[in-house]
Amino acid sequence: MLRSLIVMLLAGMLLAQEPVQNMPPAQNPPPAQEEAPDLRIRVVVQHVLAPVLVYDRDGNFVNGLQPDQFHLMDNEKEQNIHVDVSYQPISMVILVQANSAVEKMLPNINKIGNMIHPLILGDQGEAAVVAFDHRIRTLQEFTSDSDKITLAVRKIHPGSDAAHMIDATEQAIRMLQHRPQNRRRIILLIGETRDIGSEARGRETLISMQLSNIAFYAVDMSRIIEKLTAPPPVPTPDPLPPAMYNVGSNEPATPNTVRQTSAGAEASGNAAEFMPLLLEIYRDAKAIFKRNPVEVFTAGTGGSQFSYYRRGGLEEAIQRIGEQLHSEYLISYSPNNKIEAGFHQISVYVNSPLARRIQVRPGYWWAPDNR
Repeated sequence: MLRSLIVMLLAGMLLAQEPVQNMPPAQNPPPAQEEAPDLRIRVVVQHVLAPVLVYDRDGNFVNGLQPDQFHLMDNEKEQNIHVDVSYQPISMVILVQANSAVEKMLPNINKIGNMIHPLILGDQGEAAVVAFDHRIRTLQEFTSDSDKITLAVRKIHPGSDAAHMIDATEQAIRMLQHRPQNRRRIILLIGETRDIGSEARGRETLISMQLSNIAFYAVDMSRIIEKLTAPPPVPTPDPLPPAMYNVGSNEPATPNTVRQTSAGAEASGNAAEFMPLLLEIYRDAKAIFKRNPVEVFTAGTGGSQFSYYRRGGLEEAIQRIGEQLHSEYLISYSPNNKIEAGFHQISVYVNSPLARRIQVRPGYWWAPDNR
């Protein structure tokens, strides 16, 4: 009896273990899930797009250059490039800060929707509209209908105190990655230069834009918001008499002319060399993105940042962005040095006596896929 019981117990144990032994391998957790956070940096670079702006000595765009006048170096190695002098259609995501800080500016922003299509997109362009505070709201998917773009921008209203700008940029990247590669991919931010509360990391966001050939443009509202929301200054008497100021020949030195002469004279510092800053970014220096992520995104992707100080300046900034995009020469190439890991620096040279300054993206981050 005891022997029969032991045999039955052993048989039961074997039967209980059999499903585990015969478990198909597919039921095990797929190892690919553990590598998912790294996938964006591991994207294989097959095609690099480098939009180029060429300026003359007066700061005007140089048009009419021929493809054979351009030379591009990738990590000091000359590349076999294709220069497209024709205009490529644009796919653009418009990111609009919609928190409590911009409440006084939103009525002005609501009016610019009808400017986007004629000044930036053109006949073949398309745009999507995303508003953000602590939420990321897609108000309009990609469309070529200017009326839908205008309506989406007009519906933006203020929300909370947060400004998840980097998270919103991540959303814009995902949207643009699904657009055809033969289109210019643009992110246009209308908001402040600071980020408040994002979960995404600015370093990975910049790398994603570079790998996806996305250019970041920004219209910075920080200065005008500061002026509109600041309390009025307390008037204080000027300790110096008006006669002590030099307001120019033929002008009487009165309190009014002194104020007109000195008002609005704001110094603009020279832009710092960006390459050392970019290398610090790839070393994951988080403080850089706390200071000014917009400056990093624009310089790191070859875009531009525009600031304005009065209400009409927003319309002027939109017009200038359109002029830049329609004056670009588009250089594309497949790198001949893909085995080199790390940052690939891009340099462009133009054989023309008119070329005095060249604006191009500084490079891209490349990590070979050795799997």
